[in-house]
Amino acid sequence: QVQLVESGGGLVQPGGSLRLSCAASGSTLDYVAIAWFRQAPGKEREGVSCISDSGVSGYYSDSVKGRFTISRDNAKKTVYLQMNSLRPGDAADCYCAARRGWCGGGMPYDYWGQGTHVNVSS
Repeated sequence: QVQLVESGGGLVQPGGSLRLSCAASGSTLDYVAIAWFRQAPGKEREGVSCISDSGVSGYYSDSVKGRFTISRDNAKKTVYLQMNSLRPGDAADCYCAARRGWCGGGMPYDYWGQGTHVNVSS
């Protein structure tokens, strides 16, 4: 059993930055992959980024590659998503999710946070 809580969302102007946090409780993050998803109103959920247990590399969707950076601190049981050069199209409800294993493949994520909202507007 893993509980996830996102924070760090808010309103930012285009070109600005935000850092999202995903804090875990109830278990360790050993052998667990953590991913970020986002969903804008009326649109399907989109996978944004993922980081494996080792944290040595991150994976990104084409729409955020080069602008976002994912990292994790297993001692603090927290995963971060640094978002730079934000665009209006990045506005969405953002969720972190966890599963046993690694990034990639078609296995579903078992645990989800409640979400945090990102708004990008002048």
